[in-house]
Amino acid sequence: MNHQKSDSYRRPVSRRTVLLLAGIPLLVASGCGVRALDPAGPAAAAIANLWRVMLALSIVIFVGVMATLAVAIWGRREDDEGRREKVGRHLVVIGGFLLPAIVILGLMAYNTYVSVDLEKPPSAPALTVSVRSNQWWWHVHYPDHDITTANEIHIPAGQSVALQLTSDDVIHAFWVPALQGKRDMMPDHVGHLWLQADEPGTYRGQCAEFCGRQHAKMEFLVISHEQEAFQSWVEERQAPRPELSDEQALRGEDVFMEYGCGDCHTIRGSDANGELGPDLTTLAARRELGAGTVANTRENLGAWILNAQAFKPGNLMPPVSMPDEDLQDLLVYLETLR
Repeated sequence: MNHQKSDSYRRPVSRRTVLLLAGIPLLVASGCGVRALDPAGPAAAAIANLWRVMLALSIVIFVGVMATLAVAIWGRREDDEGRREKVGRHLVVIGGFLLPAIVILGLMAYNTYVSVDLEKPPSAPALTVSVRSNQWWWHVHYPDHDITTANEIHIPAGQSVALQLTSDDVIHAFWVPALQGKRDMMPDHVGHLWLQADEPGTYRGQCAEFCGRQHAKMEFLVISHEQEAFQSWVEERQAPRPELSDEQALRGEDVFMEYGCGDCHTIRGSDANGELGPDLTTLAARRELGAGTVANTRENLGAWILNAQAFKPGNLMPPVSMPDEDLQDLLVYLETLR
């Protein structure tokens, strides 16, 4: 009677279901983009190695569980009841307690080691950069060089850079996947992080904490230069603002002030000293507008000035109505800001 009952429950799960479950790790591994696992700095490399260890252990454990499940489904059923009960107890004790405890404790120890190691840069920081997050853009300041920009962080390659992170409104999170892990940015609190890019290049960063309507359009760029190129970048930003000689650019500067742009934005060397919006001193040299929303082209810049809400609804810049002649003069002036 017992033998007949055992036969009736011989295959509670189909082979197709088991094979599908066993293939999940392969699907996950194939879906992981190579770029996401291609670190460009020592901090990101340590984090990537931790992830790979966790993935490898997860696959081994998953395969072990699937193998145990297969044995339970298709294993021999004619074994005596006592032997099955004994084997079951061993599986519960070893597979359900001892092995998970060893794996979890090992991962906790390795994670702690990596976390502590990430707190200190491999060398003394070459410079300090202050980054303040806003809804939805990034204020970037170099206190040692008196340089202010927005949505771009320029650093020398192969050298550590100390970051001071804070927020102007809500909680944001600073994240450059290719260079470093995430770090929360909170109002009235200065957090600390470091970056290092092994090679010159451009690395995209993103706010990693949901911060409102345009959270997805709150990106920034970390641009790593060779040492000489970085020094040239610093010297160009520190140089006095050249006098305008082009008549259209001069009219554009007047348009900038007449329409109240200087009440919200700062342009070093001019009467514009607003702090509500991004510093525009080097606007023309930036690659993107609106914290990664669109490319910095003349057409996009003009459309952004007239109605930034069409690109990024909810941002603090209101629509501006101005004649086309004034707009063209203003664009010529803004294109001189490098």
